[in-house]
Amino acid sequence: MPKAAIAIAGICLLTLSGCGNTAYGLKKDGQEASHAMDNATHRVLSAGAK
Repeated sequence: MPKAAIAIAGICLLTLSGCGNTAYGLKKDGQEASHAMDNATHRVLSAGAK
């Protein structure tokens, strides 16, 4: 029984680690998309002002 509990705990840790990495990746992607939209908006507005 203790070996099964250790195995389940290990699987849980790996799963939580994977979820953490996914959440971090989604956050980073969102920030990069926001910066890209800001840059594109600035370029469009700058082009219209010329």
